[in-house]
Amino acid sequence: MTENTVETGAFDRAPIVTRERAAVALMFLMNGFMVGAWAPKIPEFAGRLGLGEGALGLMILVFGLGSIVMMPLAGMQIARFGSTWVTRIAAVLGLPTLILLSLVSTVFTGALAIFLFGGLIGAMDVAMNANAVATEKHMRRSIMSSCHAFWSLGGLIGSASGGYLIATFGVVGHSLLVTGFAVLLVAIAWPMLLIDTPHPEDARQKLRLPRSPLPWLIGFVALFSMVPEGAIIDWGALYLRKELGASVELSGLAFGAFSFTMAIMRFAGDLVRDRFGAVNTLRFCTLASIIGLVTAGFASGPAMAIIGFAIAGIGISNMVPIAFSAAGNLPGMAQGIGLSVVTTMGYSGILVAPSLIGFIAEHMSLAAIFAGLALLHLVVLGLSGLARHADRPAPAS
Repeated sequence: MTENTVETGAFDRAPIVTRERAAVALMFLMNGFMVGAWAPKIPEFAGRLGLGEGALGLMILVFGLGSIVMMPLAGMQIARFGSTWVTRIAAVLGLPTLILLSLVSTVFTGALAIFLFGGLIGAMDVAMNANAVATEKHMRRSIMSSCHAFWSLGGLIGSASGGYLIATFGVVGHSLLVTGFAVLLVAIAWPMLLIDTPHPEDARQKLRLPRSPLPWLIGFVALFSMVPEGAIIDWGALYLRKELGASVELSGLAFGAFSFTMAIMRFAGDLVRDRFGAVNTLRFCTLASIIGLVTAGFASGPAMAIIGFAIAGIGISNMVPIAFSAAGNLPGMAQGIGLSVVTTMGYSGILVAPSLIGFIAEHMSLAAIFAGLALLHLVVLGLSGLARHADRPAPAS
């Protein structure tokens, strides 16, 4: 089977589904599946290593630090070798990490394993997003939102099946089954991924951070889009239960409603973006998220808060994919460098938000925090014009 290469000619009309699009979607599915499969393993991991809540929090922080360290390094390698090979290598190296996390028996080896897991997942994240941008250019069709929808779907499958598989096959058996399925996804995607050979000017940029303010400004769009996402993931259920008196079962709907609407809108997001443009789509999504966060923050009961989180999911769903597409299309800049800056800044929001919000929550209510997070989106609105870089270029004449 021959490798797929980026063609220089443009297509006025491109098929909705191609081998290249299917391949990068499978890589997103695999990455999300691995992360989702890790979530139900955390309690057993903490018990095996004797970690209390504080120590477990630090261990999860190591996961984030691994991602933050490896994401820029991945960007440099993308500039040198292209996104395809970095995606493949990061995926292959990341495959055994879940098994490793199931076998470690000391805090030191656990920290090393979770650093590698977070780092390789993060490196693959940058590379597969870069490959999605290249595939968008090749197809002249938006696909980033649907790629992120496949990531969300993978996370849902991994987390939903994890408890049953662990109870049935044990911790190591679960890891072997998850890894086997992930290997299958990578094997199917491997020969179909779009090959994006870096340009000579990309290689010259690989060893320095960009001097242009554009990737940093787009990074703030990603950062201020993902901080509320992290807040809902980590604090939504506690807010419903502690401040609104929800039951344990009902409090779980905070993230459930948010993730449900997010997944649906991510599958629809590419069509919306192609129809209305990235700038208008980002502005609509940001306004929707503001409405959702304010609704949740001023909710008088659990039902109103859940509705607010669902509306926020509609908004946040396509804010980050648009930011990533814009970062990968910046003029005169290596694709991997711009994406590594934006992804690192964006995922830092999810990493920093839980601990920072925990500190703030000691002095004010979670309701005020959720309503206040809408202020971050005002910055996104102010920078929304930068989303024009996410729109695919006009077909060549």
